[in-house]
Amino acid sequence: MREFFHRLAQNRWILPALIVAGFVFAIVAQNFPILNNYTKFVLITAGINIILCASLNLVNGYMGEFSVGHAGFMSLGAYASAIFTTKWIPDSAAFFPVSVLFGGAVAAGIGFLLALLSFKTRGDYLAIITLAFLMIVKSAWENIPYVGGPRGVLGIDPMTTLPWTFFWTVVALWAIRNLVYSKFGRAITAIREDEIAANAMGVRVREAKILAFVVSSFFGGVAGALFAHQISFINPGSFDIVKSTEILVMVYLGGVASLAGSILGAVIFTFLSQALQPLGYWRMVILPLMLVLLMLFRPRGILGMRELSWLIPRRETQKNNAP
Repeated sequence: MREFFHRLAQNRWILPALIVAGFVFAIVAQNFPILNNYTKFVLITAGINIILCASLNLVNGYMGEFSVGHAGFMSLGAYASAIFTTKWIPDSAAFFPVSVLFGGAVAAGIGFLLALLSFKTRGDYLAIITLAFLMIVKSAWENIPYVGGPRGVLGIDPMTTLPWTFFWTVVALWAIRNLVYSKFGRAITAIREDEIAANAMGVRVREAKILAFVVSSFFGGVAGALFAHQISFINPGSFDIVKSTEILVMVYLGGVASLAGSILGAVIFTFLSQALQPLGYWRMVILPLMLVLLMLFRPRGILGMRELSWLIPRRETQKNNAP
């Protein structure tokens, strides 16, 4: 039986078949009453969390840096997309994909500027800079009347559906997968192993870092846009240090430098978070405690540095690991 599944995973059609089946299921579930609204909400939340987890894993896992401000990029995408659909082009569902792209582009633009400053330093300074960035962004939203100040943005159309969430999840995983397993992606992983040696071998270290950070910021903004149009209301408190901690828990639970780990960590965290809802504020104690325990006993996570063969075919890993 194990050999059967191993051979099945090597077939080229397994991944496209899974994508098509998932998209068909998302369309059917959205348009027919086979799932209740709560189940749809949880599945959409899981998809958004996968995008957040995979995008942060690009920086914290594959590149080996440590960013703690990913909720800031999520908030940029959420606010930009919400403003686009509520103030600029209201009551137009046809422009929802444009609003999501706009949210991602705003987050990527700010991420680019932050990367220019951040990657002049090395080591733990990125964590300090991104934490300060998160606090600055949250404070800015609280003091800008145009976006509602502390009250946030109300009346956002709930346009995030299962098909759209599945589509953007696939796009995020596909883009990050292709980046990581490209020649430029090998430069990113080389930086993680030894930045000085990578620089000596001719790797354009700063350019690789900036590209990875911008891609990570873009998909963080996309996840924020989907989140805003899922719950129909956002405020600065939705994107605080607790949110960043939750994303970190997902990354280090599933596994660093692993897209399969990102999927696993996001799904486990989503369902665990829903199961802990009755505990109220104790949930805010348990989830950060998970991060501490992971760092102590399983620092690389469940699938750290490993991929499942159906997601990353062995021929690609062999080709990219070849001398």
